[in-house]
Amino acid sequence: MERESSKHGPRLDEEQKRETKGIVRGGGPTHAEEWKETEPMPAPGEEASVRRYAPGHEPGTPEGISAEAVDLRSDLAKWLSDADFPASARDLRGHAERMDAPDEVTEILRSLPEGRYINMAEVGQALGLGVEKRRW
Repeated sequence: MERESSKHGPRLDEEQKRETKGIVRGGGPTHAEEWKETEPMPAPGEEASVRRYAPGHEPGTPEGISAEAVDLRSDLAKWLSDADFPASARDLRGHAERMDAPDEVTEILRSLPEGRYINMAEVGQALGLGVEKRRW
């Protein structure tokens, strides 16, 4: 019996031969498993093809809220994400200051009416940033 290697058995020799077949021949993929192969790049002009998104996951600004309000709510959420909700307006202002939030965020929170807020959606609504309307 002729073997390729004396370091391991014939089964491993065959497996390694199959895995390196593309490298040795120089024309095919180098992976034995198809799921490891990379996907081909799109040809020029193909990248502008229509993308399909799941309903409710289309890119863009949701109904009922402006693009500026989305950005502002995002900034607020970034700086208040680890705040302990429900929280009062005073607690949220203090949290933002402790986190060294930008002046824009702290100034907006100064205009937040007193009260208890359960989540960021209530904070955004109280600040007049609009409410997302989901289409289901």
